[in-house]
Amino acid sequence: MNTQVDNNSFDLVWNYLENRHGYDFSEYSRSTIDRRIGQFMTREKLSSPTELMHKLMADKMFHVKMTEALTVNFTEMFRDASFFLSLTRKVLPFLSTYPSIKIWHAGCSTGEEVYSLAILLDEFELLHKTKIYATDMNETCLKAAERGIYSFEQIKNYTKNYRASGGRKDFSMYYEAQDNGVKLNAYLKKNITFFQHNLATDHSFNEFHLILCRNVLIYFNRNLQTRVVDLFKNSLNNLGYLAIGNKENLLFNGQRNNFAFIDREEKIYRKVQFIDKKL
Repeated sequence: MNTQVDNNSFDLVWNYLENRHGYDFSEYSRSTIDRRIGQFMTREKLSSPTELMHKLMADKMFHVKMTEALTVNFTEMFRDASFFLSLTRKVLPFLSTYPSIKIWHAGCSTGEEVYSLAILLDEFELLHKTKIYATDMNETCLKAAERGIYSFEQIKNYTKNYRASGGRKDFSMYYEAQDNGVKLNAYLKKNITFFQHNLATDHSFNEFHLILCRNVLIYFNRNLQTRVVDLFKNSLNNLGYLAIGNKENLLFNGQRNNFAFIDREEKIYRKVQFIDKKL
């Protein structure tokens, strides 16, 4: 089946999604969107963008299925052990000095990394005074994240990641086995709020001590990356931390001077303290 995307037809599809349903993908990485729409069309056995367009217009809910397929990102618990080791050594000790902690996990997908963070906070005795806001634009991913249910095969891999990340306890204490997999303990979710937020269009909604947005910026073009980094900068308090993916960076960005490196390899930054010159 030929699912090669014609640029003109492709633009018609995205114009329809934006005008009819409010989804704006114009500043996402074109190569990523091209690849994902081709994969989606193959799975749905659609031979051309024109056929895809007809499907979108005929089926009122098909756009939900399509946008969810295009926005889901790969994730796993304690992905990149070296990142979590750096977080525990270079960030959590400073967060512990605050009476309360607010964290934004942007682009949380199906929640594995959010729960990884909650486990680390629990082991540092910080979870009880932390509020985690976990957001994504994909509603299906958010529902899966709220359930916190993962397969036995996933947990087997996550246990290895947890140990490599410096986990201090028996990982099995964080979940209960069920017939179809394992369910994470309810107390890990107590201070987590999951909700929809679109980094491309939505605004800041709080002030945070730490923002994590790992391996999301790579799906955006340069203009959108710049705008999102600016959003993060405005959402951090003075000396707040920003963690992005190890294949992403702020060096190209005009906001780079507003951040200092905490860990160059793991791409953890700290917002430079702002001093009001009027004082």
